[in-house]
Amino acid sequence: MKNPFLGTGIAIVTPFKTNGAIDHEALANIVEFNINNGTDYIVISGTTGESVTITKQEKQDIIATISKANKGKLPLVLGVGGNNTAEVIKEIETTSFTEFAGILSVSPYYSKPTQEGIYEHFKAISNVCPVPIILYNVPGRTASNMSPETTLRLANDFANIVAVKEAGNNVAQYLQLLKDKPDHFGVISGDDDLALSIALAGGDGVISVIGQALPKAFSKMIALGRAGEAKEAYKLHFSLMEVTSLIFSENNPAGIKAVLQALDLCNDTVRLPLVVATDELKQKIKNYLSNFNK
Repeated sequence: MKNPFLGTGIAIVTPFKTNGAIDHEALANIVEFNINNGTDYIVISGTTGESVTITKQEKQDIIATISKANKGKLPLVLGVGGNNTAEVIKEIETTSFTEFAGILSVSPYYSKPTQEGIYEHFKAISNVCPVPIILYNVPGRTASNMSPETTLRLANDFANIVAVKEAGNNVAQYLQLLKDKPDHFGVISGDDDLALSIALAGGDGVISVIGQALPKAFSKMIALGRAGEAKEAYKLHFSLMEVTSLIFSENNPAGIKAVLQALDLCNDTVRLPLVVATDELKQKIKNYLSNFNK
C-alpha cells in the first residue's frame, strides 16, 4: 500500500466561540477556505485541534461539520491515538471510517515506553485499523523519540502503515528515514520550518499548522519543493519564515488562532490549560499579515 498522503495536509484547528462552545460555522469556513486555496488533505483532531480537551461527542460533531463542508473534495485523516493502547483500539473498532482516507496516530505520550513498547503499540493498532495509518513522532510532546529504526521496522512489517509524520525538528533523523525507507512508505514533515527542505530531500510533503491560514502560498511552496524547484520554492519559504516562527513562539494553537482571527476566519479562543496569544504576539502577527502578499 503506497502512501496516498502527498503535498500539503493541514492540522486543522477547532474554533471556539467566546463561551467555549465549538464554532461550527467558523470550522466550515476554514474547511472551504482550504479547499479553495490549494490544500491537499485535512487532518482532524490532532494537537492543533486541541484534541485533549475535546469530548467524544464534540469529536463526532467536529467530524460531521468537516465532512459536510468538505463534500468529499479533499481526503480526510482522523487523529486516533494515545497512551492507552486498549482504548485506542476500542476507538478504532467503534469508529465509522466511511469519510476517512486514513488515521494519524501519535506515539504513546507520558508513559515513556521503550522502542519495543512503541512497536507493539502500533502493531496492535495496525492489526485492527481498516484504513492506512500515518505514524506521528513528536518527541517534544510525548517525552520519547520513536527512533528511525522503530519507524522503519513498522514500515516494513505492516502494509497499512504508510507514512510517518516526523516532528522532532531533527534533520539527521529525517534524512535517515528518507535514505532507508521502503519505496511505499512516506516521510511527512510535521515541522513547518523544515517542510520545504524535507520535500526537496524526497519527502512526501507536510502536515502543517500555518498552512491552513496561508494555504495558497504554503501549498505552492511544497508543490515546488516536491518538483525540485528549489529557487522558486525558497522565495516562498523566506516570505513565510517570520510567521512560521511567530505562531510557535507561545503555544500551539494559540498562535495559529491569532493568525486566523486576524484573517477573520475564527476568533482566538482556546481551552485551558492553554491561553490566548499575548497582545504583543497578536500585533506582530498583524504587522506581518499587513505586508504579506497573499
